[in-house]
Amino acid sequence: MFENLSEKLERAFKTLKGQGHITEINVAETLKDVRKALLDADVSYKVAKQFTDLVKEKAMGQQVLTSVSPGQLMVKIVHDELAELMGGSQADINLKGTPAVILIAGLQGSGKTTFSAKLANYLHTKKGSKPLLVAGDVYRPAAIEQLKVLGEQIGVQVFTIDDNKNPVEIARKAIAHAKEYAYSPVIIDTAGRLAVDEQMMNEIAAVKQAVNPQEILFVVDSMTGQDAVNTAKAFNDRLDYDGVVLTKLDGDTRGGAALTIRSVVDKPVKFVGLGEKMDAIDVFYPSRMADRILGMGDIVSLVERAQEQFDEEEAKKLQQKLAKDQFNFNDFISQVKQIKKMGNVKDLLGMIPGMGKALKGVDIDENAFKGIEAIISSMTPAERETPALLNGSRRKRIAMGSGTDIAEVNRLIKQFEDTRKMMKMISGGGGKNALHAMRNMNKMSSGRKR
Repeated sequence: MFENLSEKLERAFKTLKGQGHITEINVAETLKDVRKALLDADVSYKVAKQFTDLVKEKAMGQQVLTSVSPGQLMVKIVHDELAELMGGSQADINLKGTPAVILIAGLQGSGKTTFSAKLANYLHTKKGSKPLLVAGDVYRPAAIEQLKVLGEQIGVQVFTIDDNKNPVEIARKAIAHAKEYAYSPVIIDTAGRLAVDEQMMNEIAAVKQAVNPQEILFVVDSMTGQDAVNTAKAFNDRLDYDGVVLTKLDGDTRGGAALTIRSVVDKPVKFVGLGEKMDAIDVFYPSRMADRILGMGDIVSLVERAQEQFDEEEAKKLQQKLAKDQFNFNDFISQVKQIKKMGNVKDLLGMIPGMGKALKGVDIDENAFKGIEAIISSMTPAERETPALLNGSRRKRIAMGSGTDIAEVNRLIKQFEDTRKMMKMISGGGGKNALHAMRNMNKMSSGRKR
């Protein structure tokens, strides 16, 4: 995400490299390039100018320490102001209420239904809630069926009323159902249109008045740039919602909506969607997003994802096996599965400082792990438990059984041995092991034949 903006900002800061101190002239030249980068990212001229004026004011008032170069100081100032532009601090979702009611609004095609299910999954798996999804989009063909399928996929009940086209009545009965069976929060998916219209606004306003939600979230497709910001303003003028959700952020190389929306509607971005999978949702942290925009990575989020997936007891058992040199293919495939749960591999690697630029233009096949899993699945239980058994004839049988060739099997076994040695050296915790193993996995996936 934000690849174009990151690259242009990096070029802008090069103006200050080699400069002994900050002057009005070199700052003006740098900020001209920063402003152009923001405009190219689909940030409005007004916001871009206000931003660069503020950065200039901060920069000219700074004394550059001997240990800090003007370029480094400018990066810090821009980082801090980017974070402030996007909201400054992370904003929580309001779950107070019996039940808490969350109303989801947005245009058709913005990803409301998918986000509703993602949010339910997030609150269920990470917050221990018992959510109820409500199919309130009574107009879009297959919207109700889509929510039912997603609800079944994540193990969350979906409330529907067959042949009822009244979203207000559906919402009221859903809340009564939630009270009776102790569901909370109630997440109401609403209808959208291809453009803002009076009928849609009246309808969602009526739902709001009927259920008095604790939280109204406006879902917007981040790839639509300033159009997303304009739509967000129109909805906020009518609904006075509590927060914004930016979907499809993984496909947004510009970033205009994420950077601008807070300053225009004065409402925080609370969540971002980063793909189609039900766990592809992140809480929005302005400072961490500024880190990523400036190519600093996002180690905090990476570690948090690792901690969510790696069980402490399992990590201790793995450490003991490593110490005794008993790490085998069963442990190896377990690590692969845990890494896959952490999310999109390219997105994860992009959280490592410096990797974002290195990965520019690199296509990392998300299906690359399938070949690894197929090879290990073609081994016998004894072979997975005792890798030393894997002689030439066994490797040939495994290649045939997994639909690969002997070279790929040999490559995987070599990578396994390298990983085992490396993990034994750094066997100090599950999360660290995961990150190192992930890098090795990426080598394997990029080395496989296409």
